Amino acid sequence: MTDISPSSPGAPASVRHVLTPREERFEALRNRAGFVLAPLAFVIILLLPMEGMKPEAHRLAAVMAAVVILWITEALPMPATALLGAAAAIILRVAPAKEVFAPFADPLIFLFIGSFIIARAIFLHGLDRRMAYGVLGMRWIGGRPSRVLLAFGAVTATLSAWMSNTATTAMMFGIGMSILSVMMAGAADGKPTVDPRYATGLMLMTSFAASIGGLATPVGTPPNVIGIGFIRGLLHQEITFFEWMAIGVPVVVLLFICLYLYLNALSPAGIDTLGESAEVIRRAHAELGAWTPGQRSVMIAFGVTAVLWITPGLFALTLGETSAVYKAMSARLPESAAALIGAIMLFVLPGNDGARAITWEDAAKIDWGVILLYGGGFALGVLSFQTGLAESVGRGLTGVIPLHGEFGLLAASVIVAVMVSETTSNTASANMVVPVVISIAVAQGVDPLIPALGATMASSLGFMLPVSTPCNAIVYGSGYVPLMRMVRYGIILDLIGIVVIIGAMWVLGPLIR
Repeated sequence: MTDISPSSPGAPASVRHVLTPREERFEALRNRAGFVLAPLAFVIILLLPMEGMKPEAHRLAAVMAAVVILWITEALPMPATALLGAAAAIILRVAPAKEVFAPFADPLIFLFIGSFIIARAIFLHGLDRRMAYGVLGMRWIGGRPSRVLLAFGAVTATLSAWMSNTATTAMMFGIGMSILSVMMAGAADGKPTVDPRYATGLMLMTSFAASIGGLATPVGTPPNVIGIGFIRGLLHQEITFFEWMAIGVPVVVLLFICLYLYLNALSPAGIDTLGESAEVIRRAHAELGAWTPGQRSVMIAFGVTAVLWITPGLFALTLGETSAVYKAMSARLPESAAALIGAIMLFVLPGNDGARAITWEDAAKIDWGVILLYGGGFALGVLSFQTGLAESVGRGLTGVIPLHGEFGLLAASVIVAVMVSETTSNTASANMVVPVVISIAVAQGVDPLIPALGATMASSLGFMLPVSTPCNAIVYGSGYVPLMRMVRYGIILDLIGIVVIIGAMWVLGPLIR
């Protein structure tokens, strides 16, 4: 869902981002470069003559150039950069404060808040761990390494569809490390031990499956909500929860099958069963005991929210989008209101030891940074269209991009979004790429919806480097993932992801037009 740091309340304290000294020097240089390059780009663009561009668009171009550089270099925290961009747009008279700050009250902001609170409650009451150990301890798994890899990845992807990608990785990382520690312990006693390549595969499955799973639902990861916001705000096209899942779930299934097949082939365990590791999983599940009142309450709140999210889409599918029932539900129970209903239920339903399912102190620990990042990024994207900057950028890039037409633009959008996500956060990638894709499509005279959807989903890819996503950084710190193996396996998944997303958008995208 949201990208949190491993030191946040959603992750085990033992998880750390471990970089080599060379990587640490590069990161320090990258951060310092932002303080030089961002002001320099701002001044240069502000002083350059740009004929045919409105003064407001010219000033916004300077602001956005500095913001993009600060996002890529991470010289400032990304939410702070988004707020800085919004404030600079007001100071430079790009638009009044009321217009600039309007996206911070967008309904999607409240979808973020409600779903984050529910995810926080799931973590606090251990529903995620109960599900993980329950699946891994199934008799069908039988301690067989290939089946453990499959089930481990499936649980990770499923949880990540509703929870933070990074929190899911952090939790599953702890479970995976426990399994591997038992498997590796046999070497000291002269027993058959697991091939180190299997440990690499299990760790990479933890990270890659979490990133893939976030594509399944609109709330699975911030780029989804950001892309939906741009599509709704700039194209006036509503994408319901059910419509997104009609595309996102097939994409996740295809990507996960490909991920499992190549990790299972390239990371053999070298043994037939996990032996004592299987018993460790079953024992951990048994130690969870019976369902607590808090767990039952969280499950009720989550179930009600999920039903409210999906039901309008089912009515649209069966009765049509013009039906009175669908229109009434869409107007009275949008996704943002459904998320808030589920979150508020947690303050009413019973928790453990006479308390409520969640307290405000716990609810307030959600990732507010992502919410601010969304508001600031969405504000700049909307301003780029209002001032005409997006139109100018679209016209300029149309002559540069060799691919034309809806399919060509879709392919180019997906490839560019993946490349950008390798160098900066997925959230920043969506903020930067999706508005530009829409502007290029408008300039080319093609329907922007499918390319914009493709860029939105592709922004969640990027698997090659530890710095590509927090998920990658977590598993890289395990010591079981050599850097070049992450690069090689990540390239494979990037290429598969590009093909799958382009194909899925082209085949399934027209269903939501």
